Amino acid sequence: MTVWGLWERVLLALLVLLLVLFGSLQPGFINAENLADSSFNFSEKGLLALALALLIVCGEIDLSIAAILALSSLAMGYGMRAGFGPWGIAVAALLTGMLAGAVNGLLVTRYQLPSIVVTIGTLSLYRGLALVALGNQSISGYPEIFSTLGYAYLGELLGLPWLGIPIEFVLLLLFALAVGLFLHRTIMGRRIYAIGANPVAARFSGIEVDRYRLALFVFAGLMAAVAAILLTGRIGSTRPNIALGWELDAITMVILGGVAIEGGRGSIVGTMLAVLLLGLLTFGMGRANVTGIVMSMVVGMVLIAAMVLPRLFRRRGAFR
Repeated sequence: MTVWGLWERVLLALLVLLLVLFGSLQPGFINAENLADSSFNFSEKGLLALALALLIVCGEIDLSIAAILALSSLAMGYGMRAGFGPWGIAVAALLTGMLAGAVNGLLVTRYQLPSIVVTIGTLSLYRGLALVALGNQSISGYPEIFSTLGYAYLGELLGLPWLGIPIEFVLLLLFALAVGLFLHRTIMGRRIYAIGANPVAARFSGIEVDRYRLALFVFAGLMAAVAAILLTGRIGSTRPNIALGWELDAITMVILGGVAIEGGRGSIVGTMLAVLLLGLLTFGMGRANVTGIVMSMVVGMVLIAAMVLPRLFRRRGAFR
């Protein structure tokens, strides 16, 4: 599967066009400090998008991933209240995320339920647990290490003031590199493509389809927990509405990145370009005081265009 096809080049061109447009309309938009700060707008969503890209390539989907983030953040709060140190708090989040992902995976693989139905149900369950547990309250007072991870720059850690790259963004790039190498350069990655393209044929060829599906759901829960650690540290608290609606933003990033919703096609390069494109788009609109409703409308139109245009190009022979 190519990682740098026509759609990736289209996304790169759109990204450059977006930078030129906002750079001309908003003085100071294109400078290193401003662009670095913009990554706080999309780094956690990018982590969710990476996990969803693997799942959608495999022919599955997880609509509960943002709710798992909320549940993992809640686990952080309870861990802190129980007297856990930073490592214990982080482990509580990671284990909660993986357990929630495993529940999704087991329901899909053991009971052969459609993942979209399962995760609609667990979205309500996990989000409901967080809302019931917190009510109108929030949990704050986390150790300083979490705010460092969520809202500090790499240069501050290394003693290099000129290196103004957010730690969140560095982690996103590292995870993207790891996931990209896994999907595009390993046998297991090729098997994920095979499962997404034709799960029946993949099963007859000896691929343990259900094990791969379960593992990807657990990985999605893990990535949601990592995003929870970063987001909770960045905002300084666990809130009942944390990451509300983020699953749709992450799915939009994946589909815009060229991952076929029916599975079997897509690349991590395209997904990351879409993360940057949508992240900078919403950041630029926010600086222009565009309302949240209008932003949602724009993101919705982008999602529709991302699903329609590749099919039009494919009919004309532009995509293979």
